[in-house]
Amino acid sequence: MSFQDKSIQCADCGINFTFSAGEQEFFSSKGYTNEPRRCPTCRQAKKSERNGNAGYGNGGYSSGGRTPSREMFTVTCAQCGKDAQVPFQPRGDKPVYCSDCFRKVAVSR
Repeated sequence: MSFQDKSIQCADCGINFTFSAGEQEFFSSKGYTNEPRRCPTCRQAKKSERNGNAGYGNGGYSSGGRTPSREMFTVTCAQCGKDAQVPFQPRGDKPVYCSDCFRKVAVSR
């Protein structure tokens, strides 16, 4: 099937955006049959809204603006006893290590 760039008007903001041949090919490969109704900017805003990240402000994004920042949790390293920051909520059923001790433990596995 041959795809050609299409100009589509965004249902939310009304601007025209290009639905490129490459994007159409990707949509087709994923089994999507409908064209997008929103421009990439409105699509991202809608996705963020669904995920509970409404409003960008600092947007929950780290400096650089590309990667969403993560909630960090303070723990005590199970091996050396130092405080460490981890990007997950420890459950208490497994040991949690600082980055230095984690590297040592990971190598021994």
